[in-house]
Amino acid sequence: MVTGDDFTLPRGTTRGTFEAPDGVRLSFLQAGLRSARPSFLLLPGWSMPAWVWAAQFGPLSADRAVFALDPRGQGESERPDTGYDIRTRARDLHAFASSIAPVIVVGWSLAALEVLEAVHQFGALPFAAVVLVDSSVGEEPAPAPGSPLIDALQADRESALDDFVRAVFASGRPEAERPEAEVRALVDGALRMPLAASLALFPRDIPREHWRDVVRSIELPLLYAVSPQFQEQAWNLRRNRPRTQVEVFHRSGHALFADEPERFNRLLVHFSRTMGALQVPLHR
Repeated sequence: MVTGDDFTLPRGTTRGTFEAPDGVRLSFLQAGLRSARPSFLLLPGWSMPAWVWAAQFGPLSADRAVFALDPRGQGESERPDTGYDIRTRARDLHAFASSIAPVIVVGWSLAALEVLEAVHQFGALPFAAVVLVDSSVGEEPAPAPGSPLIDALQADRESALDDFVRAVFASGRPEAERPEAEVRALVDGALRMPLAASLALFPRDIPREHWRDVVRSIELPLLYAVSPQFQEQAWNLRRNRPRTQVEVFHRSGHALFADEPERFNRLLVHFSRTMGALQVPLHR
């Protein structure tokens, strides 16, 4: 049994390592056995570890393998001095996905953009389908300008990370409250990455139109699962790319897979079994 800091992952979960193209050691978690079905590859968001997907391992691994990758600098992966730009991390992602292909790649937040960048750089293979989770993909309306998180990290990093971690989960619902030990573990994990490296992860030099053009051009089955903050972008993407399956989690925060894990897991299983056909959203 593998533990992520203080949090026990489902029995049968194992940890492995993968060497990125530049030699950096990446760590990953695996549950379930590889089969004829595409594996799931789960990618955590900015500064988060692979074990943030703990609620997905058991339910999704019943008939296939499930992998969760610690991107460079995050979780148990190596923290090199360089390579924190989105192009390098997309290369890491593509190399790892190619080693376990075919995969249904699931990217949360910043990782959704890394998935799009991997598709832009290398094409659709080795992906069988793409799931983007609560990330701005360049459709309208644009998020509010400014960088309050970046400013806060530079002013008081530990306090900013504590606020950030708490804010990604739903508030006002006692059943969605995260244990204090889990919050602390996520903050401590994020602090392991040097501040400069964590700031370099934000792709501020890339215009929003880049992500819009990439996501509209994807020819793979595409699911866009969002909280209310991105629902207008989601429906605009659906209008501009009609084959997109959209799912809005109205009662969730940014980490909707943790706030409503049963619903999210059902959605991924449903999508994996019906991908390729135009689907009517399960909820709106």
